[in-house]
Amino acid sequence: MIPAMSATASTARQASVTALRWGRVGAMGAVAALILFAGVWGSWGTAQQVMLSKGREQGTVRVTSCSGDTCSGPFSPTSTGAQARARVEIAQPVAVRRGRTYDVVLKPGTADAVRSGPAGILYAWVPLGGALLLASVVVAGGMRLTRAAWVLAGCGTALLTGAFLAVSAGS
Repeated sequence: MIPAMSATASTARQASVTALRWGRVGAMGAVAALILFAGVWGSWGTAQQVMLSKGREQGTVRVTSCSGDTCSGPFSPTSTGAQARARVEIAQPVAVRRGRTYDVVLKPGTADAVRSGPAGILYAWVPLGGALLLASVVVAGGMRLTRAAWVLAGCGTALLTGAFLAVSAGS
């Protein structure tokens, strides 16, 4: 009877180890998905203004002053239906410098401008780049999927590097 009991105990132990492994993979997969969703959510508020700019006021702004976390300057329209404005504001002065002129899109119904063009698109998706890097750690450590983690990390690094280079070249 002893061999039969040890076989049953071994099978039960193996089943519980398998269940725990699948539970860990499922839980870490949910955490990684949540991190990625948060990255998209954080990026989309600005990215939609830049990427879906049809019908929005487009133009250029010459930055004349910066204070705190905003810069401002006069808006010169380049799209049909856009109106010139004496002052619009651009958030995140890291992406802009005083004295320079930038292509922008105005948020509907406001005087808030968002940088457009390749630099604006990449800069808008920076939160997703950070989320990709963070999710890669969760996928590698929690799910033990190293290749998938390297892909996530590579995409995040490429996005952040591209944004840095695009914003630096345009500044």
